[in-house]
Amino acid sequence: MPDINADWEKRIAHLWSTMDDYGAQDFVARIDALVSELPSGSAIGLFEQGAAQDSTGHPDRAVGLYRAALADGLTGLRLRRANIQLASSLRNMGQATEAVSLLATELARTSDDLDGAVRAFLALALVDVGREREAVAVSLAALSRYLPRYNQSLARYAQGLVDDQSA
Repeated sequence: MPDINADWEKRIAHLWSTMDDYGAQDFVARIDALVSELPSGSAIGLFEQGAAQDSTGHPDRAVGLYRAALADGLTGLRLRRANIQLASSLRNMGQATEAVSLLATELARTSDDLDGAVRAFLALALVDVGREREAVAVSLAALSRYLPRYNQSLARYAQGLVDDQSA
C-alpha cells in the first residue's frame, strides 16, 4: 500500500469538499475506500473515518475512531482537529465534563489557526456543565482576537468575568 502522499491528500480534500454531493452511506463508503489505500491501522485513516462518521450524524461511532487515531500517534493539524472533534462528539453524547477537560488541555498545548474553534467548542461544553460565566469569558476572549479595536480591553474584561467569579 502506498504511503500518504500529496495525491492522496488531494483526493481526500476533494471528497470532503464535495461531501454534500453524496448520501451519508455513500460518503462514508468513499472515505473508507480512500482509507483502505493506507497501511492498516493508520492514525490518519482512523481520524478520517471518525470524521466521516461524525459528519454524517454518528458521533457515537466517531468517538472510538478518534480515540484510536490519537492513541496511534496522530500528529499535525489532524491531531488538533481530532481533539476538537472528539470533544464535540463527547459533548453531543452528554459527556461535557470530559469535553471541557480535553479542550482545556488542547488550548494549553499549542496555538494555531484553530484556537477560535477550540474556544468555541470549549464555551459550548462549559455551558453544558453549568459554567456559563466562564463560557462567556472564553467566547469573548476568542472574539477579541478578531476585533479591529478594543481587543485588549475585551480580553481583560473576559478574564475579569472568570477572576470575579473565583474571588
